[in-house]
Amino acid sequence: MPHLPIDLPFTRYLDAAGQVVRELPAWAADGQLLVRLYRQMVLTRLFDQKAVALQRTGRIGTYAPTLGQEAIGVAIGSLMQPRDVLVPYYRDTAVQLLRGVSMREIFLYWGGDERGSAYASPAAAEDFPLCVPIATQALHACGVATAFKVRGEHRVAVTTCGDGATSKGDFLEALNVAGAWQLPVLFVVNNNQWAISTPRRIQSGAPSLAQKAIGAGFAGEQVDGNDIIAVYDRLQVALERARQGKGPHLLECISYRLGDHTTADDATRYRSAEEVKQAWLAEPIRRLQRYLADQGLWDEQQEQALITECQAQLQEAVDGFEQTPAQDWSSVLEHVYAQWPAALAEQREWLAERAARAAGGEHE
Repeated sequence: MPHLPIDLPFTRYLDAAGQVVRELPAWAADGQLLVRLYRQMVLTRLFDQKAVALQRTGRIGTYAPTLGQEAIGVAIGSLMQPRDVLVPYYRDTAVQLLRGVSMREIFLYWGGDERGSAYASPAAAEDFPLCVPIATQALHACGVATAFKVRGEHRVAVTTCGDGATSKGDFLEALNVAGAWQLPVLFVVNNNQWAISTPRRIQSGAPSLAQKAIGAGFAGEQVDGNDIIAVYDRLQVALERARQGKGPHLLECISYRLGDHTTADDATRYRSAEEVKQAWLAEPIRRLQRYLADQGLWDEQQEQALITECQAQLQEAVDGFEQTPAQDWSSVLEHVYAQWPAALAEQREWLAERAARAAGGEHE
């Protein structure tokens, strides 16, 4: 059966060369705001580089880079209010940094330390930890949004995922309950074209991922995820609608994953160098940089000063992370079961004995 035509909005203000292609929204006249967004995207990219370097040298575990997708997370983090709740997936470094999660905490998380999810910032205190299982966070967000609605609170649950997650039952169930109950929840899909090695073209038969919201009874739209002005503008509208009790929304951000899926992946095995080369021409940081330079708001001297500043912040965070004392052995067993199963008691005793021997300097 042929696809029924569905006309969904698609928003772009800056093309790949940073040129304006339609009249900018009024708020974009604030050059200092655009500079702040640019600075945060650069910080996110440099953080990514540092995290990958730490993983390659065995100082943290597997890490999920955000290379080429910085505009999406920076826009989300810049617009969420402290009272909102973030229900993220594993590629949300940019959002976390703007929610007040420290770089040290993020390094701790990827280093396997649960203290990395005990956020010190009040703005992030109720935010959920990064979710590695695919799409399960979408239903968690609906639970949070249900609480907001029952309490009559003007708050929004913001949940994120990749294009592959939209094929999961959890995601579709979340859309259904969000639409049926008209929940204050915003679904942001980072369509970076690749769900590990599965390309978007075979991920779904739907012409767009945004239109999956229609079957659930609410609106979806697409935006150029490499154009932070477009992402920021449409997110602003969607968040305000949700706060006013006008229900859920789905925003599909079209981007491209310039790096590997995670540091455990090798993307050269399933996509061509030419495809990646073409994608680099449309990446978000250079796009906004060119626009700011054309407006006289940015130059090379400012760029170098920013990089120096960010590198200093990153080194301080790495030092703090590496100087953090190791967790007690028992911490790996906490927050797993409400009551420890008897069947695992023997394993717990074995772990305790092994930890005691290690503390005493004994070798097996």
